[in-house]
Amino acid sequence: MHAALPANAASTAYPLTIENCGAKVTFAKAPQRAIGLGQNSAEILLLLGLEDRMAGTAFWPSKVLPALAEANAKVKLLTVEFPTFESILAEEPDFVAAALPSLLGPTSKVAKREDFDKLGVPTYLSPSTCLSTAEVKDQYGSRAQLWNMDLLYREIDELSQIFDVADRGQALIADFKAREAALRAGVSKDGKDLSYVFWFSSPSPSADAYLGGKNGASGFIADVLGGHNAITAEAEWPTVGWEGIIAANPDVIVVASLDRNRWELDKPEAKIKFLTTDPVVSQIAAVRNKALVVMDGQAMNPTVRTIYGAEQVAQQLKALGLLK
Repeated sequence: MHAALPANAASTAYPLTIENCGAKVTFAKAPQRAIGLGQNSAEILLLLGLEDRMAGTAFWPSKVLPALAEANAKVKLLTVEFPTFESILAEEPDFVAAALPSLLGPTSKVAKREDFDKLGVPTYLSPSTCLSTAEVKDQYGSRAQLWNMDLLYREIDELSQIFDVADRGQALIADFKAREAALRAGVSKDGKDLSYVFWFSSPSPSADAYLGGKNGASGFIADVLGGHNAITAEAEWPTVGWEGIIAANPDVIVVASLDRNRWELDKPEAKIKFLTTDPVVSQIAAVRNKALVVMDGQAMNPTVRTIYGAEQVAQQLKALGLLK
């Protein structure tokens, strides 16, 4: 006997209309040739078991989740970097799910939503990343409230409805909810409220560092682990000079591991070498106390990876004796 599925796991009735980032998108039927534009969108589709309905993927900061490698191998990889609009159209897509406004937004060099609208191809942008750019002038925008998993659950739920696999969507959401609850329960109540800096990357050691902003996925991870983000900027990806990072004096520095080959400092070893050998930066308490942990860089984006990243950080901090 099957356990009763939640009521909202019913079959999708088409046409289905979804409100998405200020646009109304209508689906006449379940897509058969979807493009996962950006790692998070591709990984959600793969987690929902939709590899047979995917025509391609593009833009991968990190390698695919190991559990999804086999499914992902069946899907055409357009490029790990920004694809061209033409290369997407060449796959004759009937749906494009995008992870970031830099891939499908008003200033995107890849494509704008209206480019696909003109061709009758419905698009979907991750609700976690459709942010206002009024306060900060970069394309990533700023976030006034702390991100949480609700936006991700909405994305999983809506994508599962679009493809008429709502039961798979609900099962995936239940798994993430249980993992978040386990992380929160695993942090001791008498534990210290640790302050964190999440360093994504930098073009060079002397350049300003791209850090996880106060209310992004990094802030959420710090919160899940009973701490807080030492960076108070509401920008999603503030760039901060080392004077500012030294002044923030974090208890823990989390460095991103990225598989892309854009900058030397994408590699965690290069970041740790700089932190531990620079005469000034090496005096930060986190560096002196060896409270340096490595996390999958994609988990610093608000994505299905975020909980995996929180689990990675928790495991390392427990080994260091900083979390019980």
